[in-house]
Amino acid sequence: MSSETNNNATAVSAAEGVEEDESKNPSSTGTTISKKAAKKEQMKLEKKKRQEEAAAASAAAALASAELESDPLSGNYGDIPIHELQSKEVTQRKWNEIGSLDENLKDKEVLIRGRVQTIRPVSKTIAFLVLRQKGFTVQCVVTAAPELVSKQMVKYASSLNKESIVDVYGIVSKPNEPIKAATQQVEVQVSRLYCINRAIEKLPINFEDAIRSEAEIEAAALENKQLARVNRDTRLDYRVLDIRTPAKQGIFRIQCQVENIFRNFLISKGFVGIHTPKLIAGSSEGGSAVFKLDYKGQPACLAQSPQLHKQIAICGDFNRVFEVGHVFRAEDSYTHRHLCEFIGLDVEMEINEHYSEVMKIVDELFVAIFDGLNENCKKELEAVGKQFPFEPLKYLRETLVLTFKEGVQMLQEAGVEIGFEDDLNTESEKKLGQLVLEKYGTEFYILHRYPLKVRPFYTMSCYDDPTYSNSFDVFIRGEEIISGAQRIHDPEFLKTRAEACGIDVQTISTYIDSFRYGAPPHGGFGVGLERVVMLFCALQNIRNSSLFPRDPQRLAP
Repeated sequence: MSSETNNNATAVSAAEGVEEDESKNPSSTGTTISKKAAKKEQMKLEKKKRQEEAAAASAAAALASAELESDPLSGNYGDIPIHELQSKEVTQRKWNEIGSLDENLKDKEVLIRGRVQTIRPVSKTIAFLVLRQKGFTVQCVVTAAPELVSKQMVKYASSLNKESIVDVYGIVSKPNEPIKAATQQVEVQVSRLYCINRAIEKLPINFEDAIRSEAEIEAAALENKQLARVNRDTRLDYRVLDIRTPAKQGIFRIQCQVENIFRNFLISKGFVGIHTPKLIAGSSEGGSAVFKLDYKGQPACLAQSPQLHKQIAICGDFNRVFEVGHVFRAEDSYTHRHLCEFIGLDVEMEINEHYSEVMKIVDELFVAIFDGLNENCKKELEAVGKQFPFEPLKYLRETLVLTFKEGVQMLQEAGVEIGFEDDLNTESEKKLGQLVLEKYGTEFYILHRYPLKVRPFYTMSCYDDPTYSNSFDVFIRGEEIISGAQRIHDPEFLKTRAEACGIDVQTISTYIDSFRYGAPPHGGFGVGLERVVMLFCALQNIRNSSLFPRDPQRLAP
């Protein structure tokens, strides 16, 4: 609705309100008459405006229809009606990917489908379109030519709305000058052009604005030029448009690769993929950050992790398991790295002698992930870097492992006030990351033997000091990315620890009972997929690496 219509509607509403009030006050008859007259006049104006708009639209449609009928080449362009797109028939047409168009196809006819990214009418006889597909773009030229392309077709091409989906038939050509407006260094000389689905004329986000980096905006400001900035909430409100940008396309394709490498590496090491329930009777991590719900008259909650069930799977003789699945945390903190729902990458495995066996898997797994992304996602990383500039992650071939006390000592020597039994906060994590980078030349490292009091109830204590635990955290760019540990496999010890942490043992009785039938020593870890991508690409905010983020303030789209 236009602002003018809104104003008119407000005026009518106001007039109605006055009329109702004055009907209760006979002494204001003159005012009532004038208000009624104003309302009547306003309604007449609105009716006249609607009639004029309808007449203009009808005239435009008639003109377009007349032009179409008078054009002998009208079959070469136009909007495809919906009934032609309802899987009406199977043809033998061969489609070309925009990303595959190169000079090897010179002088050959291609059929491509893409979004209209830009439209540049030059004259009545020529127009340029840039089409986009999967982050790749190609320049298409519509040139009026006898018996091939009419002026009406050029006009039609110029009238398309940005982000509309079109099919283009044309001949590939190689221009003499480099093409700056597209990724592909060839052009398509259009012979036929059909709109499959037309986007609305005024989009809530302009593509040109959405792909702009903060560095570009700031550089323009220094030259007293103002460039539009699309804020994060607007991007998230219209996520369907935001994720079309090259950077976001790159981010989520990188995310897919992280998941693939995670699965493939673990399978190669003898792990079995499992799926655990997300509806459970009690808290899986302890604490209050849990979504509670009614489950057919029983109290239940959404799983904070697959922790309990992946341990049960180990007791069920699966030996080594992993899961990729949703995790729910009723976080009240609105931070750059917390979400209420994310994708967890979880691992659990039997331990033969020492929990360092689990840390060794972490080491090899993440070096494989980092290597895989650097080798196989060059184009995606380049696209991300254009909008979110970042330095490649620094990591060692064999991951650095420090004890918690060693980390605290480094902080203390740098002037940070922290005790050997205190947990690391965000500031101390970042500071330690800087110190480790300076001393060891890596942004990826493991810190182990944490104080027991800051770990979950199922964490095994150290044999030589019960105030510390056989646990570890892993860091990327100064931020915690992984928590892991050896688990308690003795049921009585586990029950004692749960009670000490304030957990109702009855709600996890089946979990504890699973260890009464014989349980091997075991350990594991969990990591958020979105956080891995955020930190590898230095995206600054986890909402950039979550397709449809859920935080304390967002439940849509």
